[in-house]
Amino acid sequence: MISLARPLTIRNHDRDLAGLTYVYPVLSRRAGGVSIGINLNPNNACNWHCAYCQVPDLVRGKAPAIDLAQLEQELGGFLDDLVHGDWLQRHAPEGMRAIRDIAFSGNGEPTSAAVFPEALDLVVRLREQAGLGKEVPIRLITNGSLMAQARVQQGVHALGEAGGEVWFKVDAGTVAGMERINGVRMDPAAVAKHLALSASLCPTWVQTCMFRWDDAPPSGTELAAYLDVLTAAGVSKLQGVLLYGLARPSMQVEASHLKPLTAGELEAIAGRIREKGLTVRVSP
Repeated sequence: MISLARPLTIRNHDRDLAGLTYVYPVLSRRAGGVSIGINLNPNNACNWHCAYCQVPDLVRGKAPAIDLAQLEQELGGFLDDLVHGDWLQRHAPEGMRAIRDIAFSGNGEPTSAAVFPEALDLVVRLREQAGLGKEVPIRLITNGSLMAQARVQQGVHALGEAGGEVWFKVDAGTVAGMERINGVRMDPAAVAKHLALSASLCPTWVQTCMFRWDDAPPSGTELAAYLDVLTAAGVSKLQGVLLYGLARPSMQVEASHLKPLTAGELEAIAGRIREKGLTVRVSP
């Protein structure tokens, strides 16, 4: 039986909460229940450095070697506790006592793991063994930067075949904006290309975090450039946009620059996105 060191809340996404290496529970405000997180980056290594990231001691790098046997043991045991035990009653608040998804997220870019396709296949198999179907989707939360790699495309295609989704991070539409927010120098045209590729392999949502930087909300120029990236990827190919604000404090040195937008400001941005013909889900 897996117990938690601290209560499960929407503001606590501690990857060590259940005392496991690769598996952790999250109370997801966007998913509306318990999300089973798969952390392929227990070394806190990511190829991006997002200013709002909640991972402590974040370093540049990629996922370490993954022990697939340990991942299978951890996830299989946790799913058994969720499905056949009373874990949800003990740890999830009323109204959120449901398994909403299994999400590859964690402390870095999950597709940087050399065995990402194999890990995905393992999760699909264990979901089936637990008696769960596509009503508990498998999601990949990714910055999309490695989408051109054949092994990543293999995994994303398998995810689509399993009824899953990609949540593809796009927070800005200019080189300067991406460098400031995500800590990488990216060509917006390349981001649009990777986004379109993802959408061709698996249903893909754009995941966007917006906030004030030094008290200034995103400028009209930045918003227009962001919308240009989505348009270039192909609006009709995308499921929509998951637009969210700051719910938990950043653990990065840039944290002092960040302040949340109001719910009204986020809704105004959502309105701009909807004008392009996209579905938008807002989480302040």
